[in-house]
Amino acid sequence: MPAYQLYRRILHQQQQVSPQMLLRMAYVQEGLGHYPAALYYLSMAQARQPRLSTWRKMAALARDNRLTGYPENWRQDLQLTFRRYYYPGLQSLLIGAVVGGTLLLVRRRTLSRGWWTAYGAYLLLTGAYLNLLGMEKEALVARPRAALMSGPSAGATWLTTAAAGDRLVVEGRQDTWYRVHWQGQDAYIRTQDLLLVQ
Repeated sequence: MPAYQLYRRILHQQQQVSPQMLLRMAYVQEGLGHYPAALYYLSMAQARQPRLSTWRKMAALARDNRLTGYPENWRQDLQLTFRRYYYPGLQSLLIGAVVGGTLLLVRRRTLSRGWWTAYGAYLLLTGAYLNLLGMEKEALVARPRAALMSGPSAGATWLTTAAAGDRLVVEGRQDTWYRVHWQGQDAYIRTQDLLLVQ
C-alpha cells in the first residue's frame, strides 16, 4: 500500500509515467476490489503501450463486473494492432514527406510535373492517416448510476444509466456535458461523471 501512495503521488506530479507503474497500480486496486480504479489504470497503461494482454485483462474485469464498452472480437484485436503501430507509421510518413519535399526542391528544375502530383497525393495520404485514422478519445464512467441523456441538458430524454467503470468513446464537449458514442448513437453525460483516459 505505501508503494501505491508513492505511485499516486508520482502520477499527480507528472504525466510521464511508465505503463509498468500503471499496471502495478491497477493490480493493487483490483486486489482491494476497486475494479473501476483498476480499469482506469489499465486504460491509461493501454493508451501508452497498447497490448492485447492488457486489453484481455480489462475485458475480463469488465465481464466479471457486468460492464459495457469492452468488446472481445476480431475487430477490437485489429484496432489494437493498428493502435500499436499508429505512431511509428505516422513518424515514417512524416519523415517520408520531409525527405521527399527536400528532394523535390533540390531537383525542382529537372523534375516533371508528375513528381509534384505524386508528392501532393502522398501528402493527402499522410493527412488522411493523421486525421481520419487518429486515436479515439476514451473515458470511463467515474460514478455509479451516471445518467446518459439524449441531449446536453438535464431536461433531455433519459436514455440509460451507466455503471462506474463502463467505457465510452468521447466525441466532443458541450458546456458541462461530454458527447459520447453509445450503442450506435450520440448520448450526453455530465463531465464530472466521466474520467478521460490520458
